[in-house]
Amino acid sequence: MTHLTYLEAAVVGLVQGVTELFPVSSLGHNVLLPALVGGSWAKDLNVAAAESPYLAYIVGLHVATAIALLVYFWQDWIRIIAGFFTSFGQLIRPAPGTSRWQGLSVNEKMAWLIILATIPVGLAGLAFEHAFRVIFGRPVYAAVFLCVNGLILFAGERFTRSSRRADRRIAAEREFALAATGRGGSARHASGHAAVRSQEVADGRQSDQRLAEIGPGQATLIGSVQILALLAGISRDGVTMVAGMFRGLSREDAARFAFLLATPVILAAGALKIPDLMGPLGNGIRGQVLVGSILSGVGAYLSVRFLLRYFRTRTLNPFAIYCLVVGLGSIIYLELIK
Repeated sequence: MTHLTYLEAAVVGLVQGVTELFPVSSLGHNVLLPALVGGSWAKDLNVAAAESPYLAYIVGLHVATAIALLVYFWQDWIRIIAGFFTSFGQLIRPAPGTSRWQGLSVNEKMAWLIILATIPVGLAGLAFEHAFRVIFGRPVYAAVFLCVNGLILFAGERFTRSSRRADRRIAAEREFALAATGRGGSARHASGHAAVRSQEVADGRQSDQRLAEIGPGQATLIGSVQILALLAGISRDGVTMVAGMFRGLSREDAARFAFLLATPVILAAGALKIPDLMGPLGNGIRGQVLVGSILSGVGAYLSVRFLLRYFRTRTLNPFAIYCLVVGLGSIIYLELIK
């Protein structure tokens, strides 16, 4: 791993930060990229190798990605974490006439929805991550699963009428609110970054009110599909969004829930690999790790801002097409040409 160059570190870091949040699988790209480039990249950046230092590197980059998400959602996380601690009073001694769950506030419900939705993938990751990486970490498998990911995204758009109805309802409510206040999109844009960010936070609160209605069982079901992302080529955020859309969430709300769920998962995954990078596996590459982490964090922050706006009015179809084209192209190149 001492052969990891700053160029390799920078490219992998940026790819990790962007593709972690775009529904196109960061692990799939980080497996395919070295194989497609070839040469020293294929030799040094092999995620399936025993005690792979490359795996420690790319998973370590998750810490930077998670920090970017925490920075973007910091006000939301303060509310949600506070809600976790205040929820115990209602859970231990429910208010008269309410069930334990019904008596919780939106923030308290969001805290428990995230916890319940994270438990399945956390347990599966601890139990099966190594086996999945060794068995399915080959580039051709990543290409195949990237195609599968594209089909999942297409299915999410084709078979989720209730999600499209939710999109239209939220868009109508937003237009009504803008008309009632006498503000249009151009005025909002002209009001500056602080006002735009304030509106994003307000939109997040409204989204949480809708998300809090899905209930613990559905949240656990939606979160469980993240287990599929242990397969290189399957996007964690993509399959989580599709699962949310099948449960009637709008694209915007499904994306927000996916990003909130991703934060503790990728932070924990990255934190578990940090000791490896501090030990012998990190010798000679800590400067490269720093460069890659900075680019990963910047890429993730810009991506989440873009995607939350994108999914208000646009679909998963472009990402599905991308996954199919890149996946099929990679299979042809790796199996027939290379």
